[in-house]
Amino acid sequence: MNKTFIIAEIGQAHDGSLGILHSYIDALATTGVDAIKFQTHIAAAESSIHEPFRVNFSYEDKTRYDYWDRMGFTLPQWKEIKTHCDEVGLEFMSSPFSQAAVDLLEEVGVKRHKVGSGEVSNFLLLEKLARTGKPIILSSGMSSFAELDGSINFLRPFGNELSVLQCTTAYPTPPDQVGLNVIGELKARYPDLRVGLSEHTARTATSIAAVTLGAEILEFHAVFDRRIFGPDAKSSLTIDEITQLVKDVRYVETMVGNTIDKNDNSSFATLKSIFEKSLAVSRDLPKGHTLTFNDLEAKKPANHGISASEFRSVIGRKLSQPLSQYDFLTEENLG
Repeated sequence: MNKTFIIAEIGQAHDGSLGILHSYIDALATTGVDAIKFQTHIAAAESSIHEPFRVNFSYEDKTRYDYWDRMGFTLPQWKEIKTHCDEVGLEFMSSPFSQAAVDLLEEVGVKRHKVGSGEVSNFLLLEKLARTGKPIILSSGMSSFAELDGSINFLRPFGNELSVLQCTTAYPTPPDQVGLNVIGELKARYPDLRVGLSEHTARTATSIAAVTLGAEILEFHAVFDRRIFGPDAKSSLTIDEITQLVKDVRYVETMVGNTIDKNDNSSFATLKSIFEKSLAVSRDLPKGHTLTFNDLEAKKPANHGISASEFRSVIGRKLSQPLSQYDFLTEENLG
C-alpha cells in the first residue's frame, strides 16, 4: 500500500495574522503531516462587493470582499511562508482562486496545485493550472460525476498528473453526508488517478475509515481550538487530534498493506498446543461404562489424548478401565 499523502489545511484559520500563520506551521510540523495548505485570495481578482457571505461570521468585515482583502498576503510574505514550511519539512501548498493567484504561487514555488470544490468547473483556472505542467488535485465537493468527467476530460490532454478527492461541501459535515462510498466509485471510474478524501467532519474516524477504503490522499482543516473565530473552525481538527490521526493512519496502512494467508496457520502451532483441548471425563466412571455426551469434558492442553474435536468418535464406546473425574480420555481407555 502506498503511503497516504496527508494535507493539513490552515485555510483562513490564521485570520489574516502572519504571526498566527507561522505558529500553525511550527505546530503542524510536529504532527507528522506531509503538507500544509493555505488559500491564496487576491480580492480584486477573484471577488466583488456583490459576493455574499457563506456564513455571516465576521464582526469586522462589512463584505465578503473586505474579508478576502484582509486575508491576503504580499508576494514577499508568501515567500517567507514557503521558506518556513521548507525549513520544518512541510510541503507548502495553497489553493488559488484566480489567475493572478496562480501567477503568485508559481513565483513562490509550489510543487503541485490544489483546486477547491467551487473551482472545479472553472475551466479558465483549470487551463491556467494545466499550463504549469504540475500535478493537480481536484476536490469534488460541488460536482456531479458528469461535471467531474468534464473537468477531468478537459485536463487530460495537458498531461498533468491528476488526483481527485471525494468532498462534501458542508461545514461541519454530518456523518450521513460524508459519502465514503464515492471513494470506491472514483477509483473505479478513474482507475489511473489517485483518489482521496477532503473532509470537514472534525472527527479523526473519518480519515481512518477513508484509508481502509483505499484513500491515497487525505485533506482536513486544522485549528488550534474549534472555539476560535473563523468560518471553518467548527469543522477542523485540533493539533493534538492531527498528531494522533497521523499515527493511526500509518498504523492502518501497515494493516491494510500486509495480508495474511488464512490457509496457513503453521505459525500458531505452539499456541494451538496450549489453547486447544483434549477429551476428559466429567465424572467418575466404572470399567465397562458406555460413554455419552454428558460424560465428556474438554481440558487444556491439546495432545493429551483424544482431541476435543473428535468427541463424536467416542460416544457409545465402552471404557476398558475405570476413570476418575477429569481424567484425560485416550484410546487406551476404550474397548
